[in-house]
Amino acid sequence: MLHGKAALVTGGSRGIGAAIARGLAAAGADVAITYASAAHQAQSVVKDIEAAGRRGTAIQAEAADERALRAAVDHAAGILGRLDILVNNAGIAPFGPLEEVTLEELDRTMAVHARAAFLLAQAAVPYMRNGGRIVTIGSSLAERVPYAGWTLYSMSKSALIGLTKGLARDLGPLDITANLVHPGSTDTEMNPADGPDADGERSYTALGRYVDPDDIAATVVHLAGPAGRNITGTAITIDAGTTA
Repeated sequence: MLHGKAALVTGGSRGIGAAIARGLAAAGADVAITYASAAHQAQSVVKDIEAAGRRGTAIQAEAADERALRAAVDHAAGILGRLDILVNNAGIAPFGPLEEVTLEELDRTMAVHARAAFLLAQAAVPYMRNGGRIVTIGSSLAERVPYAGWTLYSMSKSALIGLTKGLARDLGPLDITANLVHPGSTDTEMNPADGPDADGERSYTALGRYVDPDDIAATVVHLAGPAGRNITGTAITIDAGTTA
């Protein structure tokens, strides 16, 4: 259902981003991904995209680097010939006591999560034709913080709610949608379902289980496809009921 479309997925070398890139390719899109340092993993994802019969490319870009982000958008649009879908996925997970958060950590977290998403949208929109899609990956911790240590992370992800609503209004006249997907505890390299804190995280869910990255990818594909054309300015939470 995405045949002929081109997508850019930031942070697409592993975890949720890799699942999204593969899902978009399986649905027919050509896909560019960015990565910070995991070049080998990024190339593995590109091979999976190509195995699905689509064009793929990996672009090294640090999410806190404005020039790298803008260059990544230009490169993706140039290599793929167009850009229809932007998925803001790259992220970090700062955790710890409020009193130990440094100004450097604060600035970097806001840059990677909020500033990067703004800059990427700004750079991508001129390439987007009518029917463009912007999907940003947030967190269920923007809606509910069940235990201490997540203040900085939650604040940075909450900023994406306002960004998404603003983008929806600004870009609606161009027939470009903007939406937010809030994952809960998801089985990735960063937060494995068999990790030391996994049982505690599962205890906060209604379903008693972790989310699979493919669950997130399926929702992104839906939003990026024809069925998502009238969904904009909203957030969809996939968290096994953590915020229920």
